[in-house]
Amino acid sequence: MPAPTAAEVGRPRLALVPGEPAGVGPELCVIALQHDHDADITVFGDRAALERAALVLDLPLRLDGTGPGRARLVEVPHPVLPAYGSPDPANAASIIGALRAAADACGRHGLDGMVTGPVHKAAIDAGGIAFTGTTGMLAAWTGRDVVMMLANDVVRVALATVHLPLRQVADAITRPALERTIEVLHHALRFDFGICEPVIAVLGLNPHAGEDGLLGREEIEVIGPVLDRLRARGLRLQGPLPADTAFLPRRLREVDAVLAMYHDQGLPVLKYSGFEQAVNITLGLPWPRVAVDHGTALDLAGGRGADPSSLLEAIGTCARLAAARRARSGAPQT
Repeated sequence: MPAPTAAEVGRPRLALVPGEPAGVGPELCVIALQHDHDADITVFGDRAALERAALVLDLPLRLDGTGPGRARLVEVPHPVLPAYGSPDPANAASIIGALRAAADACGRHGLDGMVTGPVHKAAIDAGGIAFTGTTGMLAAWTGRDVVMMLANDVVRVALATVHLPLRQVADAITRPALERTIEVLHHALRFDFGICEPVIAVLGLNPHAGEDGLLGREEIEVIGPVLDRLRARGLRLQGPLPADTAFLPRRLREVDAVLAMYHDQGLPVLKYSGFEQAVNITLGLPWPRVAVDHGTALDLAGGRGADPSSLLEAIGTCARLAAARRARSGAPQT
């Protein structure tokens, strides 16, 4: 059954967080607010950063309500308005504060989903906040097991591990962790994306999926046993598959998602297949969170042609996911 549209269940209410003020995030938000979306949007961010972006782009900025081309603002001011292209670690706490305020609004104050712009991990870390990504921080705040999945019109790619040095990946892939990742992915495909019996392609870790142990034993000792256990429960799983052939078009036509073992195993293929339209979805949260699939693009900030396609797609995706959840929970129409 396809997921219901936002119009069918009433307009979801979404939080929008611009992210790093020295990057393209505020500009992308201003551009996005020129469009009508199937959602009412509340921006959690710094007014001065948004107004500067609107001035640079020569676009109107309406933060006085909801509806087409308008949004509400929950102001989370930054102590410094940095020059474009130069993140200031002094803003670390306010950047995280905007994310936290948006998450709290989804968790406690009735918003239906959260869309996030790009943040600068190194600047946040330099500001005294240990930070490897928004996905992990949301997992810690909510106490949920989450999975990062990027998606475009060609393929959905979920990750068994996220922002880890390659040396640490094999040790992080344990039977309990991998089993839970597949469970979260399977549940999301069924209930958020409306796929009754999803088929998931699970990649091996090693070249040629280990070649029967010759090139590594993780497929034999970890991945394979987990897949067998979950297949016995009725999940439709392919693998462990060699990553070098798993993304062939004829193989992708047979599956609903691909689970890669690490970041750069799966995401280069997805981004090559459609970078501008791809979005980053956090599975397993109490509410949908969708992010752009790109970074802060510091070199493009300040009116140098940043492409809003990913943010527009993120808003649309989050609205659809939120509508599906509202319909499933029987939320009244507004």
